[in-house]
Amino acid sequence: MWVHPEEVLQAGALWITERANPYFILQKRKGHGDGRRGLAGLLVGTLDVVLDSSARVAPYRILYQTPDSLINWIIAHGCSRKEITEHWEWLEQNLLQTLSIFENENDITTFVKGKVQVPFKWMRGGVCGISQVFVMVFVTSNHGCQQCILTVWTLKRMTFAWEMFVSTRVAEHVFSVFLNINETFKLMEQLANIAMRQLLDNKGFEQDRSLPKLKRKTPKKVSALKRDLDARAKSERYRALFRLPKDEKLDGHTGCTLWTPFNKMHILGQMFVSTNYICFTSKEETLCSLIIPLREVTIVEKADSSNFLPSPLSISTKNRMTFLFANLKDRDFLVQRISDFLQQTTSKIYFESEITGSVNSSDDEGERQFNLNDNSVPTATQALMTMYRRRSPEEFNPKLAKEFLKEQVWKNHFTEYGQGVCMYRTEKTKDLVLKGIPENMRGELWLLFSGAINEMATHPGYYEDLVEKSMGKYNLATEEIERDLHRSLPEHPAFQNEMGIAALRRVLTAYAFRNPNIGYCQAMNIVTSVLLLYAKEEEAFWLLVALCERMLPDYYNTRVVGALVDQGVFEELAREYVPELYDCMQDLGVISTISLSWFLTLFLSVMPFESAVVVVDCFFYEGIKVIFQLALSVLHANIHQLLGAKDDGEAMTVLGRYLDSVTNKDSTLPPIPHLHSLLTDGGDPHPEVDIFKLVRSSYEKFGSIRADVIEQMRFKQRLRVIQTIEDTTKRNVVRTIVTETAFSIDELEELYVLFKAEHLTSCYWGGTGGSNPTERHDPSLPYLEQYRIDLEQFRGLFSLLFPWAPVNGAHADPLALRFFRLLDHNGDSLMNFREFITGLSVLCHGDLTEKLKLLYKMHVMPGKCVCAVHRKLHTPDYRHYLRLWNQGTKNKLDNMKDLPKLNQSQFIELCKTLYNMFSEDAQEQELYHATATVTSLLLEMGEVGKLFCHSKDQEEGQGEGEEEESQARPCGPAKRDSRGEQLSAMEDIKLEDSSPKDTGTSSSMLISDDETKDDTSMSSYSVLSGGSHELDDKLHCEDINDDTVLVRSENGPDGGGNGTSIDKDWAITFEQFLASVLTEQALVLYFEKPVEVAARITNAKNVRKVGCSLLSASDYEISLSG
Repeated sequence: MWVHPEEVLQAGALWITERANPYFILQKRKGHGDGRRGLAGLLVGTLDVVLDSSARVAPYRILYQTPDSLINWIIAHGCSRKEITEHWEWLEQNLLQTLSIFENENDITTFVKGKVQVPFKWMRGGVCGISQVFVMVFVTSNHGCQQCILTVWTLKRMTFAWEMFVSTRVAEHVFSVFLNINETFKLMEQLANIAMRQLLDNKGFEQDRSLPKLKRKTPKKVSALKRDLDARAKSERYRALFRLPKDEKLDGHTGCTLWTPFNKMHILGQMFVSTNYICFTSKEETLCSLIIPLREVTIVEKADSSNFLPSPLSISTKNRMTFLFANLKDRDFLVQRISDFLQQTTSKIYFESEITGSVNSSDDEGERQFNLNDNSVPTATQALMTMYRRRSPEEFNPKLAKEFLKEQVWKNHFTEYGQGVCMYRTEKTKDLVLKGIPENMRGELWLLFSGAINEMATHPGYYEDLVEKSMGKYNLATEEIERDLHRSLPEHPAFQNEMGIAALRRVLTAYAFRNPNIGYCQAMNIVTSVLLLYAKEEEAFWLLVALCERMLPDYYNTRVVGALVDQGVFEELAREYVPELYDCMQDLGVISTISLSWFLTLFLSVMPFESAVVVVDCFFYEGIKVIFQLALSVLHANIHQLLGAKDDGEAMTVLGRYLDSVTNKDSTLPPIPHLHSLLTDGGDPHPEVDIFKLVRSSYEKFGSIRADVIEQMRFKQRLRVIQTIEDTTKRNVVRTIVTETAFSIDELEELYVLFKAEHLTSCYWGGTGGSNPTERHDPSLPYLEQYRIDLEQFRGLFSLLFPWAPVNGAHADPLALRFFRLLDHNGDSLMNFREFITGLSVLCHGDLTEKLKLLYKMHVMPGKCVCAVHRKLHTPDYRHYLRLWNQGTKNKLDNMKDLPKLNQSQFIELCKTLYNMFSEDAQEQELYHATATVTSLLLEMGEVGKLFCHSKDQEEGQGEGEEEESQARPCGPAKRDSRGEQLSAMEDIKLEDSSPKDTGTSSSMLISDDETKDDTSMSSYSVLSGGSHELDDKLHCEDINDDTVLVRSENGPDGGGNGTSIDKDWAITFEQFLASVLTEQALVLYFEKPVEVAARITNAKNVRKVGCSLLSASDYEISLSG
């Protein structure tokens, strides 16, 4: 049995070594099982007998040894040779190869000791060194977790500290015995989160450029990947904490103190330095924070150091504020870094000013104009609220006085704490926000707290350029914008005229052109209209950018993924904070309904306007946690009514009436009609709820919710939402085509998973001739076209799923190419799922006629089928034939007579295909006999048809004159006696048959040689010349891998040979082909043979599980280059 590792100083004392390797030793106790014991054996045996049972030593044991140490560790012992041998074999099979990966002995010892501490049943679950986990997770990251093969569903620690549980769609995996479980778990979370973010941004098929690349056959450096991921995570937290632009990267941070003049104290905290900003946050979270853009800095200098103020650093800004930091470690290096960044910032500002100055100098009026649609539409030069403010006379004096006092309080705050982006942000600032921002200051403070002011300051003229570029252009986003313009706060006077509507149109259209991945989404119009009320047009645009790209990530897209993620987060918070209500709400299905409307519009669509803007105030200051707090507070305030609700309608009415009653008594605006009130049932109104008391209550009851905890919850929910979206897509695809095929729903779902997995794995591993993966996956396309495969990927699925796929890969590729070209209806060299299923359905569930029609169609198409490459698919003839067949598929049933005739060259290819299809079939010989007979019959039909064609041409030629006839038919059959010289070489082909026929001067016939087939393993068919020297230019047999296969001569038309080698007048129809095949029972049975679809799918899934073999960790290097 396995034991807890114990040290052994004298490994050879009283023990005999029976087996050994560089790491382990198997030993037997002296005197045990030895008939002829020596003195030592007798002594040891006597001791073992005298000792009681509890002190006796097992006769066999296994030691762990290290080459450079005298200390060994006992890791297992056994009472029998069989038991100890099982342990030894397990060590050799599972551990030896893994131990060779480690770089030092300490890691090996730690790994082995940890491994044998686990019960044996856990040990057999698999071995995974930390370096292997790095490789596995990194591959998962680059796949973007899209594969559904290694898609992480949950990551969590198990009961044992050394185990980690990863659940995928198809299996659950347990990894154990890590050298550093915490770092590995954190690394896996980071990589999975990156992959999910890529998928949500529709970039899941692109390699993450910011991660180090893998190189083969060089030593691995795992630390580089870990370092990069840690730096990325720190930068993300840094940007989220200080609301900085998305491209800002943290350079470093250090502990320090900040002198705060408002309370005359040195506050302990952390200084953060990045390319464009210096930031500070206190150790006590809400005490003080500070953002200093380097564009505002004028002086950075080192002050005199003292015992009271060691290593001080003074930073002065343009608005005459000075910030004093102290207790800085390595102050000289920090000053040098800041100076370098300042120099870059100064150069950037100078360059931008030069560009802006040159543009402005070109304007006649000296001021850049970016107006608009036409001269008749007025332009709003300020916030719309200032232009359309209405005050009722009876409410003017008291409310205006209170608003004036609120403005004075904020002005005093600015005087004490500073104004603008460099303002000290303290607990007092938060208290003022919770009491409401004055109407006149709302736009300014929204810009400041959201961080939009930084992006606007660093992108002068950007909005104007977007407006000019987007003006007059139309797409799907602009159409949706036009449809929703008049639905945006229609009750407000600012949007009851063209000025407000035009401003809203410009902002939404400009953002749609800035971020086409989002474009336009419903609810953006409501939020943007509110932004325009309190901010200028350009300011509203940058507020919208901050909202969509940083503060509410992934909310506003066609799938509202971000809102779905936060819906899951809200459910978790509800379960934790209002558990007595959670089960009831889940049964009613209310949480999913309310959360989307509340979160997407920040309560603007469900609360009276003057109350909802207070929520927006808090949101721009505190972020999404305010929305969660407020939503929980609303549920908590209505807990008793909701518990008594009988259905979701009643619950929604309770919540709707409550939200309609939320009022803002301090608002100087007259009440604006609220559309949400129409949802109520007309009963008694709910008592008024003051918005400021509601907000304060949400902080008191649920203020413990932290932003970093929300981000952790978002990560978990993001995994679930991605899987849900993929499942929904799969169901929609299956629902769309289930009526068009004989496959069952379950079979279609399995086939869709295989189809998508083939596409995704090929995107990662690459292939020969593959197209750009980003071009093949577009979530904006219909569900059936989102995943498309190219020829290389189709070949893989063809060999696994299509029953006609030859076992020989060399024979399968030409047939796969023909299938691909036929099924690629639009000729874009990519096949969607519907096209794929169309072809597979015919082979698996079609009748004999449908299958033969498909086979016939594949060979009517022109082109070099054997040696064709991917890019050769775009030929005019190819597309012409596709258009012909597409017209036929629209009628569902092709008319046989409408199918083109098969010429001689295409007939040769058809013969080759039949021979290749039957290779290694159980009835191979019978099928070859039948094919020979059918081929002979079709050759005769083609010759007879040619004679009729010649006769018809002669009759037409006689009516037009002998001279015209001789010009039109120089090779016509002038004399019947000389046919051997004038007919095509196909007439001269003579093939032997087991029942000989009179060949004479008639057409060629295909026969078999029964005398030769019994003595050879080759196919028993050969094509023999009947005397024509032209035969070798058209058709002959070659032996390939012991199989005689019909092939085209290199001197034929496709090989650039003599044009007379193929008879252009020879042709057969599909009816002739069908009738000929029906005469042979072996062929009929082959094409009518039922296909075990489930078995093929299972086999394909098993092959997919193995997939592309991952190279070992030692084959890679994580490099920062490239």
